[in-house]
Amino acid sequence: MMNDNLKIFKEQLKRGDAVYGPFMKTGDAAFVECAGHAGFDFVILDMEHGPVGFSNLQNLIRGAETAGVLPIVRTYDSSETAIGKALDLGAKGVQVPQIQSVNEAREVVKAARYFPKGERGVCRFVRAAAYSSTPRNDYFNQANEALVILQVEGKQVLNHLDEILSVEGLDILFVGPYDLSQSLGVPGQVSHPEVVAAIRTIAEQAKQAGVTTGVFCDTFEAAALWREAGIQYLSYSVDVGVFTEACAKIVNQLKTQ
Repeated sequence: MMNDNLKIFKEQLKRGDAVYGPFMKTGDAAFVECAGHAGFDFVILDMEHGPVGFSNLQNLIRGAETAGVLPIVRTYDSSETAIGKALDLGAKGVQVPQIQSVNEAREVVKAARYFPKGERGVCRFVRAAAYSSTPRNDYFNQANEALVILQVEGKQVLNHLDEILSVEGLDILFVGPYDLSQSLGVPGQVSHPEVVAAIRTIAEQAKQAGVTTGVFCDTFEAAALWREAGIQYLSYSVDVGVFTEACAKIVNQLKTQ
């Protein structure tokens, strides 16, 4: 089922459709299931800025599968271990943060793919291979379909953008607007003209290279802006932020009615 979902996801991007999903910092699979049942296309299970470890990551992935939403894991770094373990547990894509150079980009692809596309460490006795019950050739072929998403966040990456976009095996280039705003000297001002211009430049270059672009946004206005700019992979807000905002609205309504 999840391979079918990945296929549908890729077809959506190929058509030029936008796909939407939140970052998930929770360690509770129920929140992941809620996001899926609500209709999101994907969830980003956050190991960089969240408390999630590998023991409960597998349960979050199970929750995503139960609700029919695509599980993407933001790894805590670009190491082979971080990437390989997430994929072994059944992630249908890895989103790797803080990519600064073409060499780092190549190493990520190498760690995420099996031969002949990469050099990922081989073990069939993992969840992603149904604990070895998936025929080995089928598993290796299916595993090489997982999404590789590179997250770029500093202004210095603009000088190496063409090189990074040329890396074979890159599926999505994701822009972190908050870190980008900091590197541009306007921390937190994600709608600042310099930040907007930089993201537009990245999106335009990526389109010319045939690479899908992604970005984080936490307002409907920002989502509309970036969708209009041709950005398709739209990460909308964060589970804990959405819950906090909903609670605040409820409390305000209760206390003012």
